[in-house]
Amino acid sequence: MEAMRFWLMAAAASGFLAVALGAFAAHGLQGRMSAEQAGWFATGLRYHMFHVAGLLAVALLFRSAVGSSLALTVAGWGFLLGSAVFCGLLYVMALGGARWLGAVVPLGGLAFLAGWASLFFYAFRRIGTG
Repeated sequence: MEAMRFWLMAAAASGFLAVALGAFAAHGLQGRMSAEQAGWFATGLRYHMFHVAGLLAVALLFRSAVGSSLALTVAGWGFLLGSAVFCGLLYVMALGGARWLGAVVPLGGLAFLAGWASLFFYAFRRIGTG
């Protein structure tokens, strides 16, 4: 239950941050960003919220997991790390950060992919064992 609690809290905190950043962008940054910067911010928000759902799934799956599950843990950390790197750097770039950060953004995408692959592995193994 401790793992479930951790991932549920991580999902809630990440969701809170995504909504707060969305409100900040809509009300505090409107008209202050170029179309390109606004697109980066919007992409960051979209992926951020998608991965809040992934974190919720990880939390709920831990509820029925027997013991600890490495695959679920890797999935959760992949979603958190991906949100920090992929979304975080898009937010920074949108707010005027260096464009070279765009070269690092795909590393966050790789973390997202690792998270989803781990979730797939968990489901495959879990269903395969009955």
